[in-house]
This record gives sequence, C-alpha cells and structure tokens, in this order.
Amino acid sequence: MDITEVAKPCKFDDRTTSDVIVRLRNCEGRPDKFYTHSNILINKSKFFADQLTCFKSGACIEIHCSNSNYDYHVNLLRLLYLPSDLLLESLVSVKSAVEILQLAVQFDCEELTKVCVQYLEAIPWEDKEEEIILKAVSKLGQVAMPILARIQPVDLRATKNVFVSAVRFATSIGGPGPPFVDDLKTSAQEQVEYMLTKDAETPLVTADDEVKSVMKMGLSQICSSFEKGLSSLLLEPDLTSGTLEDKIMHGVSDVEWISNILPKMDLMKDFVSSWAEISSKILVVVEDKKLDSSMWGLKTKVIEMTAKVLEAVGYGSVILPSPCRLRLLKTWLPYIRKMKPLLDSKCRKETDFPYKMDEELCENIEAAIVQLILALPSNHQADILADWLKTEQVKYPDLSEAFEVWCYRTKSAKRRLLEGSLDRVGNTTLSL
Repeated sequence: MDITEVAKPCKFDDRTTSDVIVRLRNCEGRPDKFYTHSNILINKSKFFADQLTCFKSGACIEIHCSNSNYDYHVNLLRLLYLPSDLLLESLVSVKSAVEILQLAVQFDCEELTKVCVQYLEAIPWEDKEEEIILKAVSKLGQVAMPILARIQPVDLRATKNVFVSAVRFATSIGGPGPPFVDDLKTSAQEQVEYMLTKDAETPLVTADDEVKSVMKMGLSQICSSFEKGLSSLLLEPDLTSGTLEDKIMHGVSDVEWISNILPKMDLMKDFVSSWAEISSKILVVVEDKKLDSSMWGLKTKVIEMTAKVLEAVGYGSVILPSPCRLRLLKTWLPYIRKMKPLLDSKCRKETDFPYKMDEELCENIEAAIVQLILALPSNHQADILADWLKTEQVKYPDLSEAFEVWCYRTKSAKRRLLEGSLDRVGNTTLSL
C-alpha cells in the first residue's frame, strides 16, 4: 500500500500512531525525539520524501539544528500537520515567519513556503524587522521576490513624479491647505530633503528641468506667503499674541527649509535673488516701532537667512553684478549693526532669553561682509569704511581687515599709477 494514501487522522508527536521518528540534535548534542507520520512528511516536504524513499516503519531521521532555531524546527514540524486553511493565521510575528520561511525553503515545503511569503508580503514591518527580513530573505533567491517588492528601487520617472508632488505639497503650490495638513506639509519637507541625500539617482533628478521649474515655483510661493504674512503684522492691533507669532514663524520655517534645499539643486542664486528682492519690505516690518519689544524670534531668523545670502555672495558661490552686491550690503549692514547689541543686551538682562546671535553666526557674517566689501570698487569700499568708522557700533561687524586691505591697495594703486606715468614720460623722451 502506498504510504501517501494512508487516510487515518494523525496528530503531531503521537507515539501510538507514529511510524517515523524525527530526532533534532542541537549543538549540545542532546537528541530530542518527535513522533511523526510518513504520509504527512512525504506530502508536505520534498526533503522528507527523499529521506523516506526506502521507507521502513520506525525509521529515524536525524536533523542538526542550533539552540537559536531549535524551537522553529519544532514549530515547522507542527505546521506540517495543520490544514491548509489554518496555516496563514498560525503565523503570529514577522520574526517567526522569517525563521519558518528559511526552514520551509531548506526542507522544500512548498505550501508552507508560499504561506510564509504571503504573510510577510502583506504584513507591516517595523524598521528592525525590515533589517531582519532583508538579511534572511536575500539568501532565498527568486522565491522571496514578492516579499522584497515593496522596497525595490523604482525607475527614474516614478522617482521624479513623487519628488515633484512632494515639492508641490511642501511649498503649498496651488494654495495653502487647511490647518490640519501642516503636519503633512512638514513631513513632505522632511522627505524632500531626505530624497536629496546624495546617491546615484540624485543628480539625475535634481538636473531635470521640470523638477527645477517646480522648485522655483515653490520658492516664489514661499517668499510671497512670507512677505504677505509680514505685511499683515503691521495691521494687527496686538502683536503679543502667541498664535500670531507662531503663524509668522511657520512662514520663517518654510523660508529656512527652502534655503537649505536649493543649494543641493544648484539653485542658490534664485534664493539670493528672491531674498534681495524682498529685503527692503522685510526691514520695513521688522524695524517698525510696533515690533520694538516683540517678535525677537523673527528678527533673529531674518539675520540667519541674510547670513546665508551674504556668505553665498561674499565667497563667490553666487555671482551678482557689483551694483547688486552693493545694494545687498547697504540694505542689511545697518540692521545687523543695530540688532547685535540689542540682542546681547536682552541676553544679559534675561538669562532665559532664547534668541541671540551666537559666536559662529557672528563670525560667519563678519567674514562674509569683509569679503563682500573687498570685492567692490574701491570708491564704494571707501564710502562703507568711512561710514563704519563714524558709527558707535564699530566693534561689530569689525571691518578692520577690510580697512587694512583698502589702505594697502590705495597706496599700491597710487604707486602703480605714478610708476606708469614715469614710464610713459620715459618712453616719450626716448622716442624723440
């Protein structure tokens, strides 16, 4: 009689009906016997079918396992006895399913393998579980491909479409959404920044004309919203409202975010141009008397944004004509000069005052301003330095370095001019 056709009911580890012993031997060498049934093993596992080719009742199959996966071997044997419709619900965790899957592949249990794959393909994964799955499943070949489908790389077109959609959402292109989407907007901004982390595909996405166009639209939208938000401050009767400050700082956060994103796409010049364009309007608001004793967070953040612009232009990352550089400098230098001592004074009076220009920011601004001045025509340098020497706040920004270089250049220029004149006179005499 064919043993695969035995129809009597079987229970796992039932010694009274068992005709095959499976012995699990762990690393300690201790054998454990489990009483199984040949018809179950042969029908559910090609490995056991091969082992039982020359079947004799009472046969013993020995399997070596480690302490760490011993329990999963036992569980595998139990699962072979379950009806097909109960297998899926018997899997209770990602870790156990991964372990069972590896053993199911090892023992060539086709049905159990399919069920484990189905479970892992559908169940949510936590970060730690994903690492476990990747490590284990990557060794299993084609059978595991459905599990890995959710983390397979997508083509460039799909990546670009997701990126463009995220930028549109992050910059509110198409108009602001309801308040409850603010968290989603912040999440979109974080993901855009993450997607710009350098890898093989990043240059292909950031160089795309459509992506750049959408990013420029986003910049325009953010700057426009920020400008409108600032202008509305002067219409408010009470500027001490926490809600009002939160709203304007949210706009500042958007500006700060896009100022960090654009350099990664070689679009810093667009940010510099946009900031220069709205600079005078920003200063009209932040220097208004209504804001004399409030909105310190806004005033500090405005300086931080300006510092980025000054550094980009001062060190040549962004190339602007001389008149534009001069206008940028003359627009912001008086404000920075005024705000530094005011913020320092607030910090001294209020130990918990959270807004200040830290040492690194001050040094960066000062160095950038010096570079900007030294790149201007000498007459403009002279005007700025003369104004600096007349002010009470001569300590910050300290333009001593620019002053020394200007003095040296001025004397050198006169010397070169004089030497050039003498050369011309000498040449004229010789020609006669």
